[in-house]
Amino acid sequence: MYGYRGKILRINLDDKSIKKEDLNMEWAKAYLGGRGLATKYFYEEVDPMVDALSKENKLIIATGPLSGTPTPTGGRYMVITKSPLTDTIASSNSGGRWGAELKFAGYDMIILEGKSDTPVYIDIQDDQVEIKNADHLWGQVVSKTTELLNKEVGEKSKILTIGPAGEKLSRIASVMNDVDRAAGRSGVGAVMGSKNVKAISVRGTTKPEVHDKEALKEVVSTMNKQIKDNGVTGEGLPTYGTAVLVNIINELGAFPTNNFQTGVFDKAEEISGETLAEKYLVKRTGCYGCPIACGRHCKVDDLEAGGPEYETIWGFGADCGVSDLGNIIKANYWCNEMGLDTISASTTIAAGMELYQRGLIKDDELDGTPLEFGNSDAIIEWTKKMGLREGLGDKLAEGSYRLGESYGAADVSMAVKKQELPAYDPRGIQGQGLAYATSNRGGCHVRAYLISPEVLGLPEKLDRFELDGKPQWVKTFQDLTASIDSLGLCLFTSFAMGAGDYAAMYNPVAGTDHTADSILETGDRIWNIERLFNMKAGLKKEDDTLPKRLLKEALPEGGSKDRLALLDQMLPEYYQLRGWDESGVPTESKLKELGV
Repeated sequence: MYGYRGKILRINLDDKSIKKEDLNMEWAKAYLGGRGLATKYFYEEVDPMVDALSKENKLIIATGPLSGTPTPTGGRYMVITKSPLTDTIASSNSGGRWGAELKFAGYDMIILEGKSDTPVYIDIQDDQVEIKNADHLWGQVVSKTTELLNKEVGEKSKILTIGPAGEKLSRIASVMNDVDRAAGRSGVGAVMGSKNVKAISVRGTTKPEVHDKEALKEVVSTMNKQIKDNGVTGEGLPTYGTAVLVNIINELGAFPTNNFQTGVFDKAEEISGETLAEKYLVKRTGCYGCPIACGRHCKVDDLEAGGPEYETIWGFGADCGVSDLGNIIKANYWCNEMGLDTISASTTIAAGMELYQRGLIKDDELDGTPLEFGNSDAIIEWTKKMGLREGLGDKLAEGSYRLGESYGAADVSMAVKKQELPAYDPRGIQGQGLAYATSNRGGCHVRAYLISPEVLGLPEKLDRFELDGKPQWVKTFQDLTASIDSLGLCLFTSFAMGAGDYAAMYNPVAGTDHTADSILETGDRIWNIERLFNMKAGLKKEDDTLPKRLLKEALPEGGSKDRLALLDQMLPEYYQLRGWDESGVPTESKLKELGV
């Protein structure tokens, strides 16, 4: 068996049983692995109407067939479950080294079901798997949990864990690994917490076999060269990290500021990737098998830690009106320690700041830390309180939609399907707006990163205001991304690679004969099964939309002044290209074509 290890670890937390099952290779052929294959298992095993925080929900952690192989960035894993934030499918991605280690231990996937009656952690040492007491870990922050577990199970084990936010069932809690890497979005950490699972430690000592080592060696050499020669992956990301985009997006007038009230932040330079590199960067870091090394390890005052990324800098920075990069680094640190999604955490604070601005949140709710735009102390203090559900932090931990709704002002939530939007205003980047609205996991940029063609000009330059052709671009990017997530690779490789390149890497690993077209068709199949789950969970056409502000209030200044998101002009064509009916429901003929 090439690429795959052929085993699933199924752990029932009700009776503490541990079973090792054969991987369904027919499904693996149709859905690759990672996101696609785990979604297929989840779709077959879980009622879409299940309460996300009930024990009937399951949590699946899956690697891809290229995870743990020599392919560039082959260290990713996915977390699949029903989201407590959106009530749709959740598929959250993380890098670091934990995913590759699970593959080395001999497993393609872990399925957690039921609920433990007490806190536990799972220790995997190759074929030895144990469920152990975690009372002493419960309540600990991520770095402390990691430290304690490495002392117990060995320094070579890789640690995946939740923080206090996951334990307290915050709907924006993440699953963390390797201290500062996150499967961050959609509240997957709350599902793990609802099962009383604090952590999973893993140590593996054998690598997966590949079909043709020489052919793989040759294609890996070619792909690494393409990555190195590409301006984004070979220069921009290694030099300045993802925050290289701060000044670029701000100059377009599409850098959401003060909770999307405008698209220009007049102090963007102070929080840019260039400033981060000049004043705070200690070293570059990379995930397993990564030739890009876009990660940042920074120091401010006596704190030295991983991050922050572009989205985090924007969220705690411009979206909250804050230009103190040192405090943004600290807020990022506390998100990692608490196990919070930095995008949802920061933008929920920004929504709270607008509620305060409107007079809906009163001073007596704020424990002496005003939620004012520009208050750099607030982003640290409210991140901590959110993680611990203290005071108003209890409402913030529910995410921006439920926060706004509790004050009769859900319109302050800049979210799609209740998941907070990231750092690109769709009024200034039209294709990205369609990608947000149709994302199967709610507001998200990494389900279809239209910033690549609309801003960076990769693989070709598109007019960011033009609508013609954008639905096809969105569909293609969504399908390609679904396959990249399923193979176990990082999305950033797509700046330098196309669908044919992914087929060229997969084939010598697994002994298959994929082409660019079949890679995209597989992504289409994955996208449709996610859509089916969501429709059965209650999703409707009306949910494929954007916040009212973005559709009705034009940007007031900058390079996108007077622009609105023109979603309604693109959505019907998108549905048609997908093979869905006018209500966004996959047709029988489309499902038959894909074998779903």
